Amino acid sequence: MDLIKKILGFFISLRTAIWLLIALICLLLFGSLVMPNHEEFLALHTVALFDWMQEMPMSITWWLWACIAVLSLLTANTLVCSVESLLRKRESRQWLLIISPQVMHIGFLFILLAHLLSSYNSFKGITYAYQNSVFQLPNNLEVRFNKVNADVDAMGYVKDWSADIEYVKDGKTLSQDRILPNSPSFKEGLGIYIKTVKVAPFPVAMIEVSREPGAPWALVGGILFMLGMVTLLSLKIRQEEPNES
Repeated sequence: MDLIKKILGFFISLRTAIWLLIALICLLLFGSLVMPNHEEFLALHTVALFDWMQEMPMSITWWLWACIAVLSLLTANTLVCSVESLLRKRESRQWLLIISPQVMHIGFLFILLAHLLSSYNSFKGITYAYQNSVFQLPNNLEVRFNKVNADVDAMGYVKDWSADIEYVKDGKTLSQDRILPNSPSFKEGLGIYIKTVKVAPFPVAMIEVSREPGAPWALVGGILFMLGMVTLLSLKIRQEEPNES
């Protein structure tokens, strides 16, 4: 029983959160010095984080493993502190003011979950497409580029670009779409983005194909964090207004 109390006391403590954040900052600063000196880190742009870490030597990845351990402790600290705060203040009349910080905490945890999911199963690849080119996607679909469009101004600079694509499976067209710089196409968990276009000697588009399984959870986390922060600030300002007058 005493051991459980000591463990709970450790995770409830604000000092625990502060020391964990200091440790995380120190590890990330160390990593920022290590990464430029090892070209192995270039592969991180195209491979899921955990797949990459398992293949790399511990001598250059130990600080990343330490970051994951610290983030795990920080997650436990956030959960225990949130539950303890809600239980301790459950009889308060200002319930919205009480839960606003906890909503921010939940948003933070959703963002961590998003990074965890993307670290397991993300994918990113770059290729070049021209009219009538066909690519096999990782989800066993084919994507055909029917047309690559480029709008060129009088000076010869490309002002805008797009590509008309269609998804094909077993020789049958499933759907058609148009991708633009700020309007990618999504199909069965994969996103297709058009980065830029080169017009000479014929239009060629630079295409990025990516899978980010954590993206929806990151959006949920960001919305919750913003809602909690705006609600907390609004209520605090409203509380202080009568005192100032």
